[in-house]
Amino acid sequence: MTLTITAGHATRCGKRERNEDFVGMVTPDEPERSAKGVLAAVADGVSGNDGGREASEYTVRGLLSDYYATPDTWSVAQALERVLKATNSWVQQQGTVRPELSGMATTLTCLVLRGTFYYFAHVGDTRLYLLRAGALTRLTTDHVWDRPEMQHVLTRAIGLDSQLTIDHGMGPLHAGDVFLLASDGVWAATTEYELAFQLGRLALGECDNDACADALLDAALEGGSGDNLSALVMRVDGLPQQDLRDSLSSMRQLPLPPPLRPGQLFEGLRVERMLHASAGTVLYKVAETAEGGRTLVLKTLQSARAGDALELAAFAHEEWLARRAVARFFPQVITPAQKNHLYYLTTWHDGATLAQRLEGGQHFTVPEVIALGEQLVRAVGALHRRSIIHRDIKPDNVHLGADGQLRLLDLGVAQSGIDAGSAAPQAGTPSFLAPEQFDNAPACAATDLYAVGVTLYFALTRHYPYGEVEPFQRPRFGEPIGASRYRPDLPLWLWHVLQKALAREAVERFETAEEFLLALERGAARPLPARAAPPLATRNPAGMWRAIALLAIAGNLVLLYLLGR
Repeated sequence: MTLTITAGHATRCGKRERNEDFVGMVTPDEPERSAKGVLAAVADGVSGNDGGREASEYTVRGLLSDYYATPDTWSVAQALERVLKATNSWVQQQGTVRPELSGMATTLTCLVLRGTFYYFAHVGDTRLYLLRAGALTRLTTDHVWDRPEMQHVLTRAIGLDSQLTIDHGMGPLHAGDVFLLASDGVWAATTEYELAFQLGRLALGECDNDACADALLDAALEGGSGDNLSALVMRVDGLPQQDLRDSLSSMRQLPLPPPLRPGQLFEGLRVERMLHASAGTVLYKVAETAEGGRTLVLKTLQSARAGDALELAAFAHEEWLARRAVARFFPQVITPAQKNHLYYLTTWHDGATLAQRLEGGQHFTVPEVIALGEQLVRAVGALHRRSIIHRDIKPDNVHLGADGQLRLLDLGVAQSGIDAGSAAPQAGTPSFLAPEQFDNAPACAATDLYAVGVTLYFALTRHYPYGEVEPFQRPRFGEPIGASRYRPDLPLWLWHVLQKALAREAVERFETAEEFLLALERGAARPLPARAAPPLATRNPAGMWRAIALLAIAGNLVLLYLLGR
């Protein structure tokens, strides 16, 4: 199920000759709705001439188009911040280029509904309200002078100053939530009781969104409003999926399955064989018993973990993340017809992991590794766009399907914005951990991309770029071993790509999976420049100080010799 909303708006001049307010909204289809969300905005232009209307319209129109053009890897707040700061510069410049628009500016309040959360950005004195379970809450703060006689004078607005400071906020969505974005012409002449009453009628289904917005404007006019009036009303009718908290709550009520044997029937499934067992989890290959039933993978906790609250939370988190990873790069979660035990099901795909292929003696050519790398980077990028950090990318978790599709497995230690999983910075396999993680730096996109680099290096050479790292070892990272030592057929451009992915410092790596992918796709046509050799102080600080000490000793010996002559 996708996010389902209804929306309506109304805007009028009121007692003014010209309406300087502007209202806009975008409700994209999937997959953009899941990736970027639904965006709505209200702006109130400020100027003594036509500039106010131009500022509000340009700001809203620009936001509605440019937000959806930002990279999916950016967070909502980052995307809104970048777009609005660019807009602020444009509005400021217009007063210089066109003197008749000097002093034009606009307030803005915008709202993004994505997944099971809302996000907002705000500057000025337009407002955002939330009605939830009958209670009205104002989510924004007016940016005006706090002196009574100057409460209509803005301290912040788009175009008002070259340095724009934006308020950001976020929170969870509930089915039935009603949001109101309103200009000051509405809220200044209407009591919060009246606002709650009209929004409550919408929540109860007594009117539609457009009628609710019109009623709010009527109430403001009756209250004596002399300004332009604009209201945009949104109601959340359905959420895309159960959130993590609900998932964890329901899982705690379920017992773990008993140990399963091949041939055993279990909740409409026939167990074919055990696939893998670790200290915490166990996987089975199963088949639906119904005619034409599918082959699936069942994952559950070991029976010894039944009373472990942390393991239950981590398992619920893993399933929640797996349900969010809806793309061809991942096994898809299947909802069973009946479920009386704690487990989850995913699609089964014939094939083998990259580790199994390597252990079986398969030799990967350079073009095959490049193609593998492009698919793997796309998979990682799909996770990052959903704000998921995998944290355990390695050949064992890269599945090469018989259908030619690469799939990334095992979100057991993955992290997200709402993280109930392992918080240990070194979760994962030591040889694939980025150098900064051994200093307890948190996992991020750069650490995943580092692990991709190690995986591709290993697929080419069957060696590790910095040598194998044992558990509990504190490794030292110098420069990665040139892959051409093991693969003389390696193109120089590909080594430069791997070098960037494997850089010891996170800031020197690819910033996003998309940048990594572009480097692989361009290949020798537009190769990355060779990485500059780091100074000795960075490569080998101990060696540098030894060299300085030897030079100092040699200098002192020469000086003693000269003095003794």
